[in-house]
Amino acid sequence: MTPTYQHVLALEFAINQINSNPQILPDHTLGFHIYNSYFNPTWTYRASLELFSAKAQFIPNYNCDMQNKPIAVIGGPTSEVCLHMTTILSLYKMPQLIYGSPPEINSKNQAALHQQMFPNSGHQYNGIFQLLLYFRWMWIGVLTVNNDNGEKFVQNMVSMFVQKGICSSFIERFPVMTYTNNIFDLVEMGIKMYKRMMRSTADTVVVHGEIDHIITLRLLSKSLHSLWTQSKVWIMAAQIDFTSLPFQRMEDIDFIHGALSFAIHTKEVLGFRNYINMRNPVLEKENSLMRLFWRNAFQCSFSDSMIDEEDGIPCTGEEKLETLPTTVFEMDMTSHSYCIYNAVYVVAHALHDFHASRMKYRAGQHRDNENLLSQQLWKTQPLSLCNSKCRPGFSKWKVEGKPFCCYQCLRCPQGKISNKEDMDDCFQCPEDQYPNENKDSCLSKVITFLMYEETLGAILTSSALFFSWVTIGVLWIFIKHQDTPIVKANNQSLTYVLLVALLLSFLCALLFLGQPEKVMCILRQTAFGLIFVVAISCVLAKTIIVVLAFMATKPWFRMTKWVGKRLAMSIVLGCTLIQGIICTIWLTTSPPFPDADMNSLAEEIVLVCNEGSAFLFYSVLSFMGFIASVNFTVAFLARKLPDAFNEAKFITFSMLVFCSVWLSFVPTYLSTRGKYTVAVEIFSIIASSAGLLICIFSPKCYIIVWRPDLNKKEQLRRPNNRKI
Repeated sequence: MTPTYQHVLALEFAINQINSNPQILPDHTLGFHIYNSYFNPTWTYRASLELFSAKAQFIPNYNCDMQNKPIAVIGGPTSEVCLHMTTILSLYKMPQLIYGSPPEINSKNQAALHQQMFPNSGHQYNGIFQLLLYFRWMWIGVLTVNNDNGEKFVQNMVSMFVQKGICSSFIERFPVMTYTNNIFDLVEMGIKMYKRMMRSTADTVVVHGEIDHIITLRLLSKSLHSLWTQSKVWIMAAQIDFTSLPFQRMEDIDFIHGALSFAIHTKEVLGFRNYINMRNPVLEKENSLMRLFWRNAFQCSFSDSMIDEEDGIPCTGEEKLETLPTTVFEMDMTSHSYCIYNAVYVVAHALHDFHASRMKYRAGQHRDNENLLSQQLWKTQPLSLCNSKCRPGFSKWKVEGKPFCCYQCLRCPQGKISNKEDMDDCFQCPEDQYPNENKDSCLSKVITFLMYEETLGAILTSSALFFSWVTIGVLWIFIKHQDTPIVKANNQSLTYVLLVALLLSFLCALLFLGQPEKVMCILRQTAFGLIFVVAISCVLAKTIIVVLAFMATKPWFRMTKWVGKRLAMSIVLGCTLIQGIICTIWLTTSPPFPDADMNSLAEEIVLVCNEGSAFLFYSVLSFMGFIASVNFTVAFLARKLPDAFNEAKFITFSMLVFCSVWLSFVPTYLSTRGKYTVAVEIFSIIASSAGLLICIFSPKCYIIVWRPDLNKKEQLRRPNNRKI
């Protein structure tokens, strides 16, 4: 029954809330075991006895595992399950909380040990009675369960009906599975019951059933629907849930249209819907119960399961629970699940109060006596062991050739701890914690990221700001001497665009520092990709103009009109447009986002920007590298052109520095961990930008500032003058 899977989710959700709440049981952690009764007395008795057996061993009354000893049992959802459970658990004085139909318990000892989470049935009986009177339905039928609960319902309700003139056309009972009947007997009894019910002239039927009885009605109505066209008004008790078996998931429930169902009071539990949406059976491979539900609910199979069919539809884990019919699974917490949720909190608060009262007692006048008793009876007692116990931080290791009670103590391996004596095995710390030096407890990892205040962050910030001011200084020099030949040479406006792009690239490095946020993660990578493409395309345009300017002096050259601003801006805008398209696809499909890296460093949680799509991230770098390689090739081939037109040697050297930085970036970026990964990218941005600035503009600034005698047209036209 797939809807009952929500009962388990409600249990898990409540326990997780309590374990994360420091106000309830701060020094304890709640756990749970789930037992399936299969709605069968034999299995219910066995499950009840297993509670008092050792783990994975059915030996009643033998359980020395204090860690897994139960403190209370939450049972249901039917009265039969609860009744059989109570028979066993009451012998052991085990507290019981009933979340479904309450059983009829005659023993005062048994009744004292169980708490009913479902509302008092007397209020519901009165509600049904008032409903019949309001609509003046005086000729009715009654369908009830075939047990003590059903008999009590008939006795209470029929006597109440008679007093107000309400008559019963029939009183039928659901068939019950017993050892003496088989499936064919059940079907025959069900058909007889349904025929008598549908042949009756009573148009209103009061149904007092339990969570699974709607399945019986659905089966009977589907097989016998063609015999009756007259519909009835069904008044259903709150214990009934609109459940289905897997093969019924797509069947119509038109027979129930117009039914009135009582419901218990529930509240919306915040966070529950998000909790169930986050569960994924592919990621939680050990959760067999979730996989069983997923397989039945979505009619799919898992490739790594031995029992699933190989030719079935594969389960991906991406299936959406909200697409299931409500008879298969409800997204909101049902009444039964809400009772389970409250039952967990009842147990937690009771245990909390119990420990609080014990602490108060121990803090009183009995403290000295208890300490004395503890010292006298236990701390002077001699031990007879084959070897000393393994301390926390160690685990037991069997010694070959010796009895099982003799063992060695081995240190826990890297990344694992043991926090108790004589543990069979060490275990991993939670993802946000790491083992201490003694490997006997877990410490919380420190949250870290590359900050401005730390030494590395301060050095990178100072470097970026220093080169930003140098770039501004170079730009100021070029603007001040804009009428000189060396500034005008090789496209003056292109030079200004290149300097502005280099300035922005230095400032862009600052986006990589500080705590990652959503906007910053998006800006840092896309701004870096676009700004660098503008800078490299400007250098490429300058190189091509050098080549075309030399070729324009040849008499056979017919493309003189291309040597100018139009060609330069076309190159820059074209390259920037292509990079912009790549970045747009990146941001619309899988944009960067803030993330936490918990695995790279043992003692730190590093806050980082996840690139989202690694393919598109490396596409941005690859396009930038493609332009740089083309630029380097053209500049290298043009390095021996006549001096008057030649910037190619400086551009060749600058692109050699640029390509060297970014070729070494990829392996370094992939091999570093934590915040140093970001530092590598910042260093690469600053180093490559500084290489372009120094190699291209330092010779020109030298001539403009220190050798103005060379900044003349006559000098530029001389065949053996200095390169510019």
